[in-house]
Amino acid sequence: MSTAAPMSPPAAPPASVDGLIARVPALVRTALAALVLCGLILAMIKERADVLKSGTEVRLATAPVDPRDLFRGDYVILSYDISLVEPVKLGEAGRFRRGDPIFVTLQPNAEGRAEPVAVSRAFRQPGPGQVVIEGKAASTRACQPRPGQARSCAPEEESVRVTYGLESFFVPQGQGRRIERLERSRVEVVAAVSASGKAVIKRLLIDGKAAYEEPPY
Repeated sequence: MSTAAPMSPPAAPPASVDGLIARVPALVRTALAALVLCGLILAMIKERADVLKSGTEVRLATAPVDPRDLFRGDYVILSYDISLVEPVKLGEAGRFRRGDPIFVTLQPNAEGRAEPVAVSRAFRQPGPGQVVIEGKAASTRACQPRPGQARSCAPEEESVRVTYGLESFFVPQGQGRRIERLERSRVEVVAAVSASGKAVIKRLLIDGKAAYEEPPY
């Protein structure tokens, strides 16, 4: 009479990622999360510092609006001449959608201020004396203002409003209102632009002179 072999116990199911994480003490998980967060913040600070140190400087005509943040000190919300571009006239056919990346090629004009000379959906190497700055389409199908004329809304003249991450600048407390009241022609920003198109504000100019300088860190 044959004896049946004893059955082996069923194999344990493989541990899931959540199960493995759950085995780690809460204090260790908190410490690891804090380290990751600190690492990300330090990487962002270093990237910004690198752009400020080695980025190409461009002068941008600005329009200050709405200062003041009571919790963080005064700041100025800025709009730029390059914030409104006409893609079709600058060599990029087809409509942009809100949130699309947009790369604007800048070139200094006779006054030394940067103005857009080309627009593209992907980064393109700039020509001599040019800089490419990366932005995002904030709104599309905007009507282009014309000096002394009504806004033009013809399809070939539709504009895209672009944000570059340069739209706010912190200044010493109590100075925001003063800057807001200045004539637009008196205020400029010098931005540093990296080789890949990332831009940060480097200094604020009033009447062509440095009024506020961004610290490297």
